[in-house]
Amino acid sequence: MTATPAHAATLHGATTTTLDTPDGAFTVIEAEGAVLSSGWTDLASDLIGQIHPTIRGRSFDAASSSVQPIVDAVSRYYDGDFGAIDAVRVVQVSGPFRAHAWDVLRTVEPGSPVTYLQYAERTGSPSAVRAAAGACAKNAAALFVPCHRIIRTDGTLGGFRWGLHVKQRLLDREAGRPVDG
Repeated sequence: MTATPAHAATLHGATTTTLDTPDGAFTVIEAEGAVLSSGWTDLASDLIGQIHPTIRGRSFDAASSSVQPIVDAVSRYYDGDFGAIDAVRVVQVSGPFRAHAWDVLRTVEPGSPVTYLQYAERTGSPSAVRAAAGACAKNAAALFVPCHRIIRTDGTLGGFRWGLHVKQRLLDREAGRPVDG
């Protein structure tokens, strides 16, 4: 694990931490104990553009940084405690539907993926399948807001910013199936 200040021109006071996981490098941008962006990459630049501009323009209190609980949650997740990520605070900004949809994503149980249609129904807007899919696509906090748990109606994976191979491995792990090498 390495922790470094996030880009000085943006995200003042945030830190970037990269962890080695069974699914590859996993980087988290954290500020004041909350995940601002995360994903399976070793490049913070892959994550910064996913953070809403109103968050990127803020100045954070570096003394309030608290990355260790986030690191511990990721480690526990990979050790089989899939609920460990639930306690991690996430900061994302969007309109009312997308913000609600992200909250709903956090209620999808590990090992029980739902379809995009079921996900839209859970948001209270069953006809908003495209908007629900858009919430997955715009989710900056991968793993902590588990968009990988949403699949197509025909059971295929659909999309995933970090690659279908990673999505399949996450779903297999959460379902208790062997994870390919």
